[in-house]
Amino acid sequence: MQLEENIRVSITGLLDHKIRTFLTMLGIIFGVAAVIAMLSIGEGAKRQALAKFKDLGVNNIIIRDRDLNEEQLQEVRARFSAGLSMTDANAIIKVVPMVTSVSPQAELESEARYYDKSSKVTVIGVTPQASEILNIKISKGDFISPDHYERCLKVCVLGASAAKTLFSIENPIGKQVKIDDQWLEVIGVMGQKSLFTETVGELAARDLNNDIYIPLSTFQRRFPKKDILQSELKQITVKVKDSGKIVEVAEIIRRVIDRHHFNNDDYSLIIPYELLKQEEKERKAYNFLLGSIAAISLLVGGIGIMNIMLASILERTREIGVRRAIGAKKKDIQSQFLTEAVVISFSGGLIGVILGLSVSLIINLFTDVQTNVTFFSVFIAFTVSVLVGIIFGYLPARNAANLNPIESIRYE
Repeated sequence: MQLEENIRVSITGLLDHKIRTFLTMLGIIFGVAAVIAMLSIGEGAKRQALAKFKDLGVNNIIIRDRDLNEEQLQEVRARFSAGLSMTDANAIIKVVPMVTSVSPQAELESEARYYDKSSKVTVIGVTPQASEILNIKISKGDFISPDHYERCLKVCVLGASAAKTLFSIENPIGKQVKIDDQWLEVIGVMGQKSLFTETVGELAARDLNNDIYIPLSTFQRRFPKKDILQSELKQITVKVKDSGKIVEVAEIIRRVIDRHHFNNDDYSLIIPYELLKQEEKERKAYNFLLGSIAAISLLVGGIGIMNIMLASILERTREIGVRRAIGAKKKDIQSQFLTEAVVISFSGGLIGVILGLSVSLIINLFTDVQTNVTFFSVFIAFTVSVLVGIIFGYLPARNAANLNPIESIRYE
């Protein structure tokens, strides 16, 4: 038989038993759909992680002042540690190699007001260098400039959520917001940033979209420390020239700060690049597990194809005998039944791809889970489905080809 005739005969045979054919396909359909949906969830999680750590800066090292209670603060101050300060920031930029720039920042939990609207915010005093080091993207207006910093101007840049809460659809640029007893002019609005809902050192559960940035010089003058035990700075972000050397640089920074703090454990050192590598490793294992679980459905679908094909051969034993009697060779019979198996898996694979894409879209639209379908996942799922048809269809096809023509014609 020719290939075209094999395909025609196979399709005719499958259409003659539509329900059985569809039930045989179900294992392949759900298997392919599950593989695509699972891998899309894994890829979505990976991209979220990349975006999250990109906001922190993969070439950055973050030093955070630890949140200590009053007793602990009194203890470390008694041991001569003044906490995180500008002295630490200046020492890092002068002493530590491979450091390109440093961004010190002070923080204050407060409430911002605009007429009758208010929003819980984190006021952050920064230097102009923060825009580059902290990967701050401005959606409206401008960021803090050297002139703002040097003149201690009362200006601010709103986080995306803070701007939406306070101004809704109104343009905030040029408006005045009140924080504590200080009025600040809005000069810019930041773009949306990733949420830190997982543990990232001292940044756990931190919503960067509720931050309001002001010049550090303004912060120190207008928002003085309420407690003499409080540290001058809350965070120092250090940008390193080469991420490959970031661990070695972090160790040098640790030694410098330990010397300034007299070996008091009153700060945390966070390396986003190392966290990113660890998360990537965990995600790969997670994706492999998801893919393996979904692949079981394909395996079950392949077993279903083999069982149905073996049953089909018994039903069509006489047909096989007649074909052999009129000149069909073993390879023709084998090719015919193998083609049927491939047609089932091919068709099931196509339907599974459509279902998998639909499920991923639905998950993305109606849940908080972000999905991302890649060509690789679709290609792998579909290719495996066709291979399953070939592998599990081979044994039934060989059995059909090896049937004795005389006994087959006599079969009742």
